[in-house]
Amino acid sequence: MLEILELLQGNSRLTMGQIAVMTGRDEDEVRKIIAKLEADKTIIKYFTLINWEKAGVEKVSALIEVKITPQRDVGFDAVAERIYRFPEVKSVHLMSGAYDLTVFVEGVTMKEVALFVATKLATIEHVMSTATHFVLKTYKQDGFVFEDREKDKRLVITP
Repeated sequence: MLEILELLQGNSRLTMGQIAVMTGRDEDEVRKIIAKLEADKTIIKYFTLINWEKAGVEKVSALIEVKITPQRDVGFDAVAERIYRFPEVKSVHLMSGAYDLTVFVEGVTMKEVALFVATKLATIEHVMSTATHFVLKTYKQDGFVFEDREKDKRLVITP
């Protein structure tokens, strides 16, 4: 089962037949395992990683550190839930360290992201402070290098 998950995480476009060959299992067995993993939400979603800059689409991404006051009986969960329900929010993580949550946000312009932070995020009850860091360039995401510029650095040897 873990082998199937690792294969799908590396390439979600693999067919049942390809996974069967790679794992040495029967194709029907692979189909049943994947169906079970989807049903119990172990596999949550299949997605495509896109280099939007190369596609000519302007997007602004920001990492926002959020310090919050935990609530009685629910801790950080209730505030995190309020935050992740905004469509601008792409991911929310509970962290150790100086801040409690990291929130990844996408927008069309820096101003749009800044207004989201000022009018929606910072005004949530129990949010004590925020620190916004705009992403200037993405080199690697989800284990994939966006533009591998590494060239052959070996010296040319001639006789």
